[in-house]
Amino acid sequence: MAAAHILVADDEPDIRNLVKEILEDEGYEVTTAESGEAARQARRQRRPDMILLDIWMPDIDGISLLREWSEAGQLPCPVIMISGHGTVETAVEATRLGAYDFIEKPLSLAKLLVTVERALESHNLKKENEGLKRQVHQIVEPTGKSAEVQEVKEQAKRIAQHDSWVLISGETGTGKEIVARYIHHLSGRRDGPFVEMNAGAFAREDSSRELFGSEQDGQIRYGRLEQANGGILFINEVGNLDFDTQVQLSGALESGSFRRLGGSEPAKIDVRVVATSARNLEQESKNGRFYEPLFYQLNVLPLRVPPLREHREDVPDLLNAAVDQLVDQDNLPYRRFSVAAQNRLRNYAWPGNVRELKNLVQRVLILGSGEEIGLAEIESTLGAQAEAVPEGAGEFDMPLREAREQFERRYLTHQLVRCEGSVSKLAKAVGMERTHLYRKLRALGIDPKTAKTEAR
Repeated sequence: MAAAHILVADDEPDIRNLVKEILEDEGYEVTTAESGEAARQARRQRRPDMILLDIWMPDIDGISLLREWSEAGQLPCPVIMISGHGTVETAVEATRLGAYDFIEKPLSLAKLLVTVERALESHNLKKENEGLKRQVHQIVEPTGKSAEVQEVKEQAKRIAQHDSWVLISGETGTGKEIVARYIHHLSGRRDGPFVEMNAGAFAREDSSRELFGSEQDGQIRYGRLEQANGGILFINEVGNLDFDTQVQLSGALESGSFRRLGGSEPAKIDVRVVATSARNLEQESKNGRFYEPLFYQLNVLPLRVPPLREHREDVPDLLNAAVDQLVDQDNLPYRRFSVAAQNRLRNYAWPGNVRELKNLVQRVLILGSGEEIGLAEIESTLGAQAEAVPEGAGEFDMPLREAREQFERRYLTHQLVRCEGSVSKLAKAVGMERTHLYRKLRALGIDPKTAKTEAR
């Protein structure tokens, strides 16, 4: 994670330089300003993580700057006020305007360092709590034991060790955001912010403002790029950005700086962009519908998330994970899927991928009753118009080993239910030696006890 960036604004050079040296020795990155106007300019050039602000400066006093920088009654970063001539009234006013603390001169460097550390910790904790509220029980690792999911996880681990930009491709609903969060969790930026931007959620004229922020009448509104400083900016469906914004983003990534809307000074950034797309951006860039330089910048580390139909053996694990998440998150009653229900869902087309699976689980938990979710309930939930794969049809698109395994699983599950869960009866029915049959059932993940319950 990048070191915290602290802006020190004080008109006394000795104090300004001493504080800068002390903070840099502690590992912070420091910018100094000798006046209120210089502090304004420094803040425009780069978003600070904290500001140390002298109250009395020759041009603009610190209280006026506090009032100017307040956004909707809240400062965008912690501000610690410094003064050699402070009064109770001044301290109260600074606190009312959102200042974190008030330190008097001559400075106690020990107290200053403790206050800085606590202010940053408090601010980071607040941001973490806000993020947790938005991501309650968010799954941070792709679910599944299939070779396809294991390959995605291995690629994500390798990608996380580098700091290049990433383009995650895959159909809608495949779980691209989970993969992005997994990369963030494993990367050196894990302690930095993970800032989301859904490119399709904003009108064309708003996407640039949302991404780059704005300046108007002395007020600075930091965009998603600056909010993600030191961490990751996750742009969902980057192809939905309008072309002009794509050009601007490409320039920002190339130079490490950009101008806010209405701004005159370049703002610096230290951010890793992880973008997703359900469309073929390479083809769209060749056709002129996506800015080609941006495609090549993002595609430094490409990663494809497969559709659920390519790893249907993960359906039971995904069902269980969705049940656990929804039971905890929405306080829904716990219910389990029967073997027959799971097998039916293994052979469903899943056009909406993992997102559709989660929605299905939510429906049956809310609308259904009883401890078990059976085959009849699943058929009813899928409905007559559900785009299901006819039994066995999907096997023609699979490698021989997977197709054979899927058929064996369906066949043995069906026979086991008919034999009321008795492996002895099953061995006779299918003509297999019992020891080999037990081994086969374990390999296919079939539980005779569950099948016995299903038969009742």
